Amino acid sequence: MSLGHHLRQVQKQVQKQILSPRMIQSMEILQLPLHDLEQRVAQELAENPALEIEESQEEELEEEPRLEEEEERTDAVRSDLEREFVVNEENSAEEFSRLVEMEREIPEYFEEEMSRPSRDRIEEYSERYHDMMANLPDHNPTLQDYLLDQLAWYDLDSQTRELAERIISNLDENGYLQTSLQDLLGPEATEEDLERAEKALKIVQELDPPGVGARDLKECLLLQLDPESPDYEDLKLLISEYLEDIEHNRLPHIARKTHWSLEHIHELLQALRKLNPKPGLQFRSETAMPVTPDVYVEETEDGRFIARVEGGDLPRLQINRGLLQSLERQNLSKEEREYIKNKIERAKWIIDGIEQRKRTLQRVAQAIIDHQEKFLREGPEHIEPLKMQQIADKLGIHVTTVSRAVDDKWIQTPQGLFPLRRFFCGGKVNPEGEEVAWDVVRLKVKELIDREDKANPLSDEEIVRELAKQGIHVKRRTVTKYREEMGIPSSRERRDWFSFEQRKKARQQESGKQGQ
Repeated sequence: MSLGHHLRQVQKQVQKQILSPRMIQSMEILQLPLHDLEQRVAQELAENPALEIEESQEEELEEEPRLEEEEERTDAVRSDLEREFVVNEENSAEEFSRLVEMEREIPEYFEEEMSRPSRDRIEEYSERYHDMMANLPDHNPTLQDYLLDQLAWYDLDSQTRELAERIISNLDENGYLQTSLQDLLGPEATEEDLERAEKALKIVQELDPPGVGARDLKECLLLQLDPESPDYEDLKLLISEYLEDIEHNRLPHIARKTHWSLEHIHELLQALRKLNPKPGLQFRSETAMPVTPDVYVEETEDGRFIARVEGGDLPRLQINRGLLQSLERQNLSKEEREYIKNKIERAKWIIDGIEQRKRTLQRVAQAIIDHQEKFLREGPEHIEPLKMQQIADKLGIHVTTVSRAVDDKWIQTPQGLFPLRRFFCGGKVNPEGEEVAWDVVRLKVKELIDREDKANPLSDEEIVRELAKQGIHVKRRTVTKYREEMGIPSSRERRDWFSFEQRKKARQQESGKQGQ
């Protein structure tokens, strides 16, 4: 084989899909839940002078019908508007001329006011929406804010105060100090410095909420005990020595070690459950974030379910007419013209992206509820197996589009509020040949455990046998897997030892009576 053969140039044809910035932005908008989309629109309004809120929506509804000739003319222009607006080096002049012409023909699509925006006016638009975002309600105080406010009332020397403030700033979201005092002070800290830090930590641990400033769960619970309580010493011993046994429900072991009755241990546990293992968590702002449905399911008079996409507080948007008209001015520099074109182009991307999101989400949601009609009428235990590919095939779209459409979206149904992803699940075929969704198996497992005798809870093997009686045949490891996924302890850990002991005593007494 010749050297030339090795060095010859080989041409290969490779097909590659390149996403335009417009398509990328459209996919990003599709993936946003309603709350995030509202924030995105507010940001775009603040940054893009070509994007405006339509302020005369009510007037449009009150307009009298146009003449037939006017309607034909407008429809023709609107069909041109629906054609994709793409700017590149070859067609920029043509496309912007088309947009200027449409602005003359259907001014309601653009801004009502005819004046050309000055530089001052453009800045005014930006300031207006920055002010709008800045005037949103303040967030709740953080844990650190709350503790520092209390610390201000303490009469402390400057060094101790500085250490207490440093400790507060290093607390995690649960209110724990995960950093050692030695690490907090640094390698050059003296014994005197450590003593002062201990004093500062004790002061922080006196603050509200009780348990804050603890270095582990044990210390957190001990800090919350009331020394005046009659069970203080027993609770202190229970927390100090037997937390792991409590976690695994080894109450008989605690009874043997302490010589306490199960009844007394039960009373101590009731008191222990009133303590807060994560005292700082109440200040985490995310816990107060409400879920906003993106889709609502409505039942029509003829009994059909219809998906309605919610717009929330999204304003109707339009392109700034005055900024568009400024392109006709001859005295614009090349940089100014390109700047305005880019802003108008981005504004149209946003408007089209929001409309495309609405259409796609509505189609996907409708396809889902059409498939899950039995769920909507009879409840979660009647959910049908469904894969995203099925919805994609039905609608003729890519499966990733379905995934983006349902991502972080919530739907309000007659059965309650659910994430859209909740309706996608696999399944198994029962002996009758019917496909049963895995979510139904989970619900049945939870239902059996909820109804079990807590003194004698069902083992995983017993749950398998109970499911088989209902026509659902699964393996024990499947039950174990679902139980653990739902955070449900094993049968031994679920046992109510107090009830078990009471029943045992009752049987012994009954046996004694019969023996007499």
